[in-house]
Amino acid sequence: MAARAAVYRDSQRTLPFDAITQHGTARMHDPDLIAPWQRDGYLVLPGFASARAVARLRAAGQAIVDAFEPAGGAVFSSRDRGRMSDGALLQSADRVRCFFEEEAFDEQGRLTVPKARAINKIGHALHDRDPVFDRFSRDPRLAELACRLGLAQPLLMQSMLIFKQPRIGGEVLWHQDATFLFTEPQSAVGFWFALEDAARDNGCLWVEPGGHRSPLRERYVCHDGRLSMQTLDSTPLPRAGAGLPLEVPAGTLVVFDGRLPHASAPNRSPRSRMAYTLHVVDGACAYSPLNWLQRGPTYPARGFD
Repeated sequence: MAARAAVYRDSQRTLPFDAITQHGTARMHDPDLIAPWQRDGYLVLPGFASARAVARLRAAGQAIVDAFEPAGGAVFSSRDRGRMSDGALLQSADRVRCFFEEEAFDEQGRLTVPKARAINKIGHALHDRDPVFDRFSRDPRLAELACRLGLAQPLLMQSMLIFKQPRIGGEVLWHQDATFLFTEPQSAVGFWFALEDAARDNGCLWVEPGGHRSPLRERYVCHDGRLSMQTLDSTPLPRAGAGLPLEVPAGTLVVFDGRLPHASAPNRSPRSRMAYTLHVVDGACAYSPLNWLQRGPTYPARGFD
């Protein structure tokens, strides 16, 4: 699918959202910033995170992995959700928990790679439970951008550090984030930060420009502690190989609408593709009690402040 990525460049440190468009330079408060968002359902902002900030996040993630005891881990799989433990996923809603790559084990269930190369992701409350991720996630620029995109009462619901390990980094099938964070009306927005260069060979994001205007296909619901996928609409998601690849350097922020179909291929390259994701919903909308992720009274969802 031929399409032009909605790319914005950090040309001045004091104006991080200066936008380069076919019409010239537009500031963050210019409507030109919103036009491609409404048209394509995503924005790409290179240079949002400094090299120092990226290094801090990577180091904080490594510290979590170093302290992690493999016996307490669970597998994460986008291809086969039956391999995941419902309990482990539900318990991670307001905690920091490591999940393994599904290809990190042999047939006897033994790790085939070192622990540091076996983790698929850490989730799902890094933004509340870890001070480094908390500080990064509550950057005032993100709050301002969320406001510009129409979130009246932004709530930070979910965060993940995704490793996309060399050789065994798992495929993420085409999906819509609102499937997992359902509100009425739909309000989920994803903030995806490249912590390493992302290219086709190591599993960069693929998106369907304009796909956010299509219907929500599924909801991932919880009934009595059991998780299942509920079909809402039979419109097919993009086929494998379709869409637009977002090959971006470390420090780039990709923002996407919760209905935007996106995916990433498995990583068979010798280099990882680490990314940090933060998902936000509008507290002015009704958050479904059937959503898998429910924040308890100890760590309730809060905003950017």
